[in-house]
Amino acid sequence: MNLPPLVQSFVLHFGEMGSRWGINRTVGQIYALLYVSPAPICAEEIADALGISRSNVSMSLRELQAWNLVLLKHKPDDRRDFFTTPDDVWLILRTLAEERKKREVDPTLSVLREILMQRPASDAERHAQARMSEMHTLIEQLTHWYEDVKQLETERLATLLSLGAKVTKLLEAKDRVVSLGRSRRPNPANKS
Repeated sequence: MNLPPLVQSFVLHFGEMGSRWGINRTVGQIYALLYVSPAPICAEEIADALGISRSNVSMSLRELQAWNLVLLKHKPDDRRDFFTTPDDVWLILRTLAEERKKREVDPTLSVLREILMQRPASDAERHAQARMSEMHTLIEQLTHWYEDVKQLETERLATLLSLGAKVTKLLEAKDRVVSLGRSRRPNPANKS
């Protein structure tokens, strides 16, 4: 690689992490390179910087475009395509979450719905269906939560994330207030 050491470390790490995230090493490296590049770069520059083939770069860029993670840019008097990533890291996070939901969560929910609509033929199938129903309920709850959270403005989302475990304390305080309110209400059953 023909990159400064700091950039090279970042690019190599993203390549290694790529396989853990379900993308190949080259796709991860290209994304990292585009992310830290101060200006949009073309496929030839990517191939030169990473020491990989032009065809590998093209396939990887197509995959990144399919994930909506890269932006295509043009320069005046240059017929080549140049690529970059969105500047807003929150937009990148939202895009990744949405794409993963479409590719992983939605198909799983569809399969679970289909299986849960079938009539179980044995005790083993009834047991399996009950377990799948629990999974379906959890995934649907997470999906509804995700739909609510993705509507939040970036500032509110950042605040929510920064709260961390403080949310638990807030919920506990809410529970105490609610239970206090219930204990002070007159019980209609006690009236004569």
